[in-house]
Amino acid sequence: MTNTESMYQEKMQEIQKQLNSMRQTINNNSKVVAFMNSPVGQYLNEHPCVALTILVFFAMSAIPVGLFLLLIIGTAVTACVGVIIMEGIVISVGGVALLCVLCGLAALSIAISGVLCVCYMALSSLINYWHDWTSFPGKKQEYSENYSQPVIDSSVSDPAMNRSEEE
Repeated sequence: MTNTESMYQEKMQEIQKQLNSMRQTINNNSKVVAFMNSPVGQYLNEHPCVALTILVFFAMSAIPVGLFLLLIIGTAVTACVGVIIMEGIVISVGGVALLCVLCGLAALSIAISGVLCVCYMALSSLINYWHDWTSFPGKKQEYSENYSQPVIDSSVSDPAMNRSEEE
């Protein structure tokens, strides 16, 4: 047993040396020295039970605070992804609606331009005909001769009229 006890004792001394060197490294850190010189650091140095209570509280609250922060980050990521998905859906629906409106406008513009082309051609033909008719006086006379009202011969046209004239 002395052999195992001496072995445990050597290991404990080695662990104690490592802990002392770690403690000295922490105590020599400039931020720790500044904290220990502050009023809060001096109070905690004078009241080790309060320091231990605060240390245990922070150690025990690390897991719930970490889980809460993970929940917040997860919710934020989910909200961003949801917003991106909603934005994509809204843009897609808006794009389809815009496409439908533009197709309707294209069909309407084709119809309107067709009507305007027909009106232009008809009006152009009428203006050309009117110009030809008014620019040559001989044609105007020919037109009036060809398209004048026929003279109705009373003897041929209506026998009832002829009877009234005879009486």
